[in-house]
Amino acid sequence: MKENTARETLGSRLGFILLSAGCAIGLGNVWRFPFITGRYGGAAFVLIYILFLVILGLPVMVMELSIGRASKQNIGLAMTKLTPAKKPWQVYGKLAIVGNYVLMMFYTTITGWLLSYLVHMVKGDFSGLDASGVGSFFGGMLENPLSMTVWMLIAVVLGFLPVAKGLQSGVEKITKFMMIGLLALMIVLAFNSLLLKGGSEGLKFYLIPDFSRMAESGLFSAIYAAMGQAFFTLSLGIGSIAIFGSYIGKENRLTGEAVRIISLDTFVALCSGLIIFPAAFAFGIQPDAGPSLIFITLPNIFNQMAGGRFWGSLFFLFMSFAALSTLIAVFENIISFWIDTMGMSRKKAVLFNAIAIAILSIPCVLGFNLWSSFQPLGPGTGVLDLEDFVVSSTLLPLGSLIFTLYCTWKYGWGWDNFLSEADSGVGLKFPRALQFYFKFILPAIILGIFLKGYWDIFIA
Repeated sequence: MKENTARETLGSRLGFILLSAGCAIGLGNVWRFPFITGRYGGAAFVLIYILFLVILGLPVMVMELSIGRASKQNIGLAMTKLTPAKKPWQVYGKLAIVGNYVLMMFYTTITGWLLSYLVHMVKGDFSGLDASGVGSFFGGMLENPLSMTVWMLIAVVLGFLPVAKGLQSGVEKITKFMMIGLLALMIVLAFNSLLLKGGSEGLKFYLIPDFSRMAESGLFSAIYAAMGQAFFTLSLGIGSIAIFGSYIGKENRLTGEAVRIISLDTFVALCSGLIIFPAAFAFGIQPDAGPSLIFITLPNIFNQMAGGRFWGSLFFLFMSFAALSTLIAVFENIISFWIDTMGMSRKKAVLFNAIAIAILSIPCVLGFNLWSSFQPLGPGTGVLDLEDFVVSSTLLPLGSLIFTLYCTWKYGWGWDNFLSEADSGVGLKFPRALQFYFKFILPAIILGIFLKGYWDIFIA
């Protein structure tokens, strides 16, 4: 039976939670969270980040899940189904699908880096290299467009293979395996880092709040970074969470489900810090080393560890799992849109989009070598920075703002319709008494995030 007439359902509640968490868990948790935490002072930043997960991330996730479950459609068609007479809202559905493509235009390249590092770590290619040697290795990888393209294509293929098999037989089964493996690997690696000699200082940096240290890096900047990270890490605003809401029944209230997804997502982020900060301090690496913390610094750390090649291989295996879990989830969102709008079979939709995304990913690859002179957002920026800006500073906050207004204002889907859907089933209820906050304050905060992103790039 065609999926556009009878939507396939998830095999279990656990499958839904792991799939949704798998979409949220990715580079935002295991790559971006540690270096931003290090940049903004450690434990104090973590506390503010968790606060924003609760007051921003949780309500927007419940809204996105509700839109998906009520419509039984991907985000491209959800608002058309729920409010057919209110056409202005429907425009964002198509824009959100575009956002999925833009995200994949650079996410596939970074996933390719991780897969490459996994293979090189297993082969022992980093053995004997000092920090300068590892840096040269990373730089050489970026300068080779052919190698980068091959690894990007491998990432695209690995992401689409489970999607081609369907929801239960492919996406759900494989993502559940990957998620369970990821969690087990993280616990082992965190335990290993905690045993490192000299790692206790890193543990203090990460677990004992020091707001004066955060103030040194800019209090407002830290708060803004925490808000932005809350949206980025949960993949909110482009419908990649709504698609899984469309596949579940009404047995359980969505607030409780969102709490479980966010808790699992946060567990992975916090474990990432437990892996990285004790190791960084143990080997004299600055916690604010930035985005290069993983790709340049960590291989050098593993070289100095007993059994470093083994632990390094495990680490990049877990990083690859995290990145691929997001690829699979977003690819499923895109494929569902094509099936539902074009009446296309799943395999044809996968083939067409695999080719399209591979081609669309080429500019990000070339931005590090042949097109490196193209600096769209100022000196030192590249194609990846532009694509990341479109997603992180535009579509994620803008989409979250639209979801919030759509679910709380009568000109959209409306507060009563949203609550009825969110509270269907058993479990934790959505806090009805906070309607004023969700209707007025939450949109104002999200709008502030959106405007701050543009201010930093084009005015400041």
